Amino acid sequence: MNRGTGVLFFLLALMVSAAEAQNVVRPSVGVTAALPAPAPNWRVLRDLPYVPNAAPRQRLDLYLPRQAGAARPLVAYIHGGAWRAGSKDGCPAAALLPLGYAAASIEYRFSQEATFPAQIEDCKAAIRWLRAHAGEYGIDPRRIGVWGASAGGHLVALLGVTGHVSDFDTRQNLDQSSAVQCVLDFFGPTDFLHYGVAPNESLDGPDSAVAQLLGGRVSTHPAEARRASPVYYVTKEAAPFLMLHGDHDPLVPLQQSQELQADLQKAGVECTLQVVAGAGHGGPGFNSPANQKLIVDFLDRHLKPRE
Repeated sequence: MNRGTGVLFFLLALMVSAAEAQNVVRPSVGVTAALPAPAPNWRVLRDLPYVPNAAPRQRLDLYLPRQAGAARPLVAYIHGGAWRAGSKDGCPAAALLPLGYAAASIEYRFSQEATFPAQIEDCKAAIRWLRAHAGEYGIDPRRIGVWGASAGGHLVALLGVTGHVSDFDTRQNLDQSSAVQCVLDFFGPTDFLHYGVAPNESLDGPDSAVAQLLGGRVSTHPAEARRASPVYYVTKEAAPFLMLHGDHDPLVPLQQSQELQADLQKAGVECTLQVVAGAGHGGPGFNSPANQKLIVDFLDRHLKPRE
C-alpha cells in the first residue's frame, strides 16, 4: 500500500466516522465528509438511480478509473447516521482506486420515510444493480465487498449474512445476486434484542433511533427487532468479516461486535474483530499502521484476483 494513499484512506474514513458519531446524537445534522477533487485518472458518476421510479435517496455514486481496463473489484460504502440522516457524499472507499478498486457510495431511505426493512431492501437493490451494470462500468461482479460504519455497519453486516436469504430482495434485477464477498464493519449494531447500555441514547425510548427504525420500541416489537439483527441470520454461507470497534464506544457497545464474531466463528466463517483500545464511536484511534495494513490485506485477500 502506498503510504500517501494509506494516509488519505484513513483520513477520509475517520472524517466519516467522526461525523456519524455526532450524527447519532444529533440526527438533524447531515453526515458529510470532504473528499479531494477527483484525480486526473478517475471519474465520479453521481446520483445513479438503482431502482425504477427512485426516491431521492435511492441512488448511488460510482468512483471509477477514467481509462477503461480490466474489470475491477468494487467496494461499496454505506454511510451511517442512525438510519435517519447521513449522505453518500462522503465515500472513504474512493481512496481505494489507486490500489486497483472501483468504489460506490450507496444512499438509502431513512427511517422517517420508511421503517425496516426498507433500508436493507435498498442496499440489496443497489448491489444487484451494480452487478447488472458491471459490464458497462468495468466492475467485476464476482468481487464486491461492502464497508460501513455505525448504522452503515449494521447494514453491511446484514448484507454479509443474508446472501442466501431472498426475503429482502425486492423490485428489479432479481436475476442478480445481492450476496457480497466480504464485509468491513466499523462498530455496527448486530443484536437489538440483547443490546448493552448506551448512555447517550435510550435504546427503548420512543424517540430512539432504533425505535424509529423498527416502527416502535424493542420491548413492544421483538419480532421486528430480531428480523433487523444480523446475528440471527448467521450460517456457514456468510461472507468473511473484518470488524473494528472501540472499547469505549458510548453508542454501540463492543459486546455487539463480540457477539457477531462469536456466532460467525462458531459457524466456521472467517471473522476478525480488531478492538481499538481507548477509542469511542470512531476517532483517531482507528488510524494505526497496523489497522491500515489489516484492512487493505483483508480486502485484497477476498477481492483481488488471484494470479
